[in-house]
Amino acid sequence: MKKLLFQLDTDPIPSAFDIVTAYDAGAHHVVSYAGIAPDQVQGLVHGCIFTRGGEDLRHTAIWIGGRDIAAGEQVLDVVTKSFFGDFRVSVMLDSNGANTTAATAVAQLIRAVDVREGTVVVAAGTGPVGIRTAGLFAREGARVIVTSPLRDQLERASELVKARFGAEIVTRYVENGDVDGYRTLLADARVLFGAGPAGVRLVPETAWQESAGLEAVVDLNLAPPSGIEGVSTGDAGKERAGKRCFGAIGVGHPKMKLHKACIASLFERKDLVLDIAEIYAAARGL
Repeated sequence: MKKLLFQLDTDPIPSAFDIVTAYDAGAHHVVSYAGIAPDQVQGLVHGCIFTRGGEDLRHTAIWIGGRDIAAGEQVLDVVTKSFFGDFRVSVMLDSNGANTTAATAVAQLIRAVDVREGTVVVAAGTGPVGIRTAGLFAREGARVIVTSPLRDQLERASELVKARFGAEIVTRYVENGDVDGYRTLLADARVLFGAGPAGVRLVPETAWQESAGLEAVVDLNLAPPSGIEGVSTGDAGKERAGKRCFGAIGVGHPKMKLHKACIASLFERKDLVLDIAEIYAAARGL
């Protein structure tokens, strides 16, 4: 029986990245829908669950993507509420790659550094990846500081982390490239995590290389210039200035393994719901 993955994408054009990855993960056919809104979801879900019966439903799965993770969460809510009894299929949310990226990076870091009761600074962390990263680190027992040059985004980030993870974080306004601002924040930090937009320099190397207590640095930015100056995209635990460094490709390779493994698992049973907690558990298991 064919493995069918229904791609519900909230963007006007379905993600080509997600489609290619789905095929590489073992889907036989990807059925893509773009511009999906919550009020369009139930009919599509019913089409998935009323056509195949019993255990055959495990050969059908739903993927939720798009750049807006808040919109993706709304779609996921309608999807799961459309299931009843044995009429259900497995579903995964990974809008903007936020869940798989954050889960992979945090899982890598906690293998390298004991973050419990230590400080983690998430630079430019008010976006989807930053918020999920902050929440996961907080769940692991870290004191998390999220920075941003956008004052209006800081309170929202704090509220989203608390609502999603039940955790409290600290927020700080810091301009991108502010050496003194980041040097002060990093004086007592164990981890620096760059989660800002592509091609934006967040933290100069002089702000982190002199921090005696800093043990690890992550930069998820692939496009030049680097978000965290001095970290190479290919770093996968390489020591620089006495700190273990992880770059976008160093995180990206295991992220793709996790991404594909999660998609493959959707076809193993008919009742999986993969959101950040489940995806993080999978990342810890890899």
